[in-house]
Amino acid sequence: QLQLVESGGGLVQPGGSLRLSCAASGFTLDFYDIGWFRQAPGKEREGVSCISSSGTVTNYSDSVKGRFTISRDNAKNTVYLQMNSLKPEDTDTYYCARIRGCTVVPGWTSRLDFWGQGTQVTVSS
Repeated sequence: QLQLVESGGGLVQPGGSLRLSCAASGFTLDFYDIGWFRQAPGKEREGVSCISSSGTVTNYSDSVKGRFTISRDNAKNTVYLQMNSLKPEDTDTYYCARIRGCTVVPGWTSRLDFWGQGTQVTVSS
């Protein structure tokens, strides 16, 4: 069964950091581009970042550029999203997805194969 499982969310104060993980099972991560998006119920999906299969290409939305860093460890079949200098407006449910091509946001957000169940990030004092 093809699956992505996100973890690492939680409650953090403004200015704090979190690292999200996206663990893949049922397929080899090496061959696929992966993206992180965030979405609240009833709201539009917002692409946050993506990374190519080799890790050589990364893209970020303007809202997180300079604060978030995406990386991958293909040996562990896992992709990470390091989130620093978090703001209250970063509060959302974060999902990782297998995508067809890591391009500039928002292009790749319409090319999702499947995604995980999400992990909640809450930034509040």
